[in-house]
Amino acid sequence: MKKLSPDFWRLICLMFLLIFSGFAVPAQKTNIIFLFADDAGYHDFGFQGSKTFETPHLDQLAREGVLFKQAYTTSAVCGPSRAGLLTGRYQQRFGYEENNVPGYMSESSKLLGDEMGLPLHLKTIADYLNPLGYKSIILGKWHMGNADKFHPLNRGFDEFYGFRGGSRSFFPLTQKQTYIKKEDRLERGYGNFAETDQYLTDAIAEEACDFMERHQNKPFFMYVSFNAVHAPLQATKEDLEKVKGLEGKRKKLAAMALSLDRACGTIMEKVKALGLEENTLIVFSNDNGGPDGTMTSNYPLSGCKSNHLEGGIRVPCLMKLPKVIKPGTTFQQPISMLDMLPTFVNVAGGDAQQIEGLDGVDLIPFVSGKNKSAPHEVLFWKKENRGVIREGDWKLLRYPDRPAELYNIAKDESEENNLAYEHPDKVRAMFKRLYEWEAELERPLWQLKRVYEVNAMKRMDDKRLPLTDDLLYD
Repeated sequence: MKKLSPDFWRLICLMFLLIFSGFAVPAQKTNIIFLFADDAGYHDFGFQGSKTFETPHLDQLAREGVLFKQAYTTSAVCGPSRAGLLTGRYQQRFGYEENNVPGYMSESSKLLGDEMGLPLHLKTIADYLNPLGYKSIILGKWHMGNADKFHPLNRGFDEFYGFRGGSRSFFPLTQKQTYIKKEDRLERGYGNFAETDQYLTDAIAEEACDFMERHQNKPFFMYVSFNAVHAPLQATKEDLEKVKGLEGKRKKLAAMALSLDRACGTIMEKVKALGLEENTLIVFSNDNGGPDGTMTSNYPLSGCKSNHLEGGIRVPCLMKLPKVIKPGTTFQQPISMLDMLPTFVNVAGGDAQQIEGLDGVDLIPFVSGKNKSAPHEVLFWKKENRGVIREGDWKLLRYPDRPAELYNIAKDESEENNLAYEHPDKVRAMFKRLYEWEAELERPLWQLKRVYEVNAMKRMDDKRLPLTDDLLYD
């Protein structure tokens, strides 16, 4: 009798294994899509109550998932908020305290120019997802350093389609290449610079769909970092024609929001078309409060981008995960963009508790109802001599040029009633806790020129009270 080969017996064993396991095939890991807007107003979405800005696709996302009523960024400006998001740590812990726009920085700063970027020893969300089997891409705005060493492909991402800087035209750059800064140019992968004929927001959505098409059989992470609706205020003629009843900057902003919503809708529809909806976590949020110069509405919040009133740091936020998050729900407790990294890592099958130094928490147990407590007892913000602590319902703001202010956010989210003089003991206790946190931080790697810090304080004073509704901007 002919002797059977080892390969034959291995095949027989495999067949028995399949039979007795019920032909079970390991479930594919959850895909993760993070849709991130830029400089959007807190109120400038239908799901946030706007009557003049139309965002039907994001409104649908709100109906299909959870709406966070008190979602915070770690900074009131673009660069630092992204540093906190990507690392899951307060960016002040590694000296990334101010905006990373070279021309705004003091010459006394430790680092300037292209050396200003996310420190290389830090890991990003993509770094943690890579060993878990994920393919990752960032689309759109990077803003974590212009130099090659800070490039997204050197920071854990497998693919990149976007630009390295903080803002650029939404239309193709037509100047001679010698007049265009490297960080403004549209780049695919590493060093492949070429403009698109499309409006940039639409191009980002198309590239996102292409990425999903190519990686639909493997788990993926997409960081869709739109530059909409950041300045310059540029909209297509077609979108402008769709906006009725608005004029000037407000009309352009509404048209840009329309394109942003359409791009998000295009991506979400592709998820459904590929049959991935039940296995995909989708999050939408924004990097900081809406700025005053582009006529965004942060109603009912006081403040705007660059200051620490609620309008500068509280942002819209949605999350959808079928069979885990109940559709059409709201979450009332404060959360932070610091929470995205541990949430994503755990959803991907990792263990965020094994990562040292994280300041965020996994949100899934809270939004699913398994954990009834608040995700955070305390949250902090700092920008040079300005400091903020949110402890429970209480929020203390410390300034270098005026007395501290104390608000009960649960009763006064517009921050109109300063209670500091009525609760001196609470002011002292919160001052002490803020100081103790600051003692843990690194020295800032760069600092603003004084004129920009003065301007930021002036904007805060000018934006003390919210307008009654967004129609007053029309």
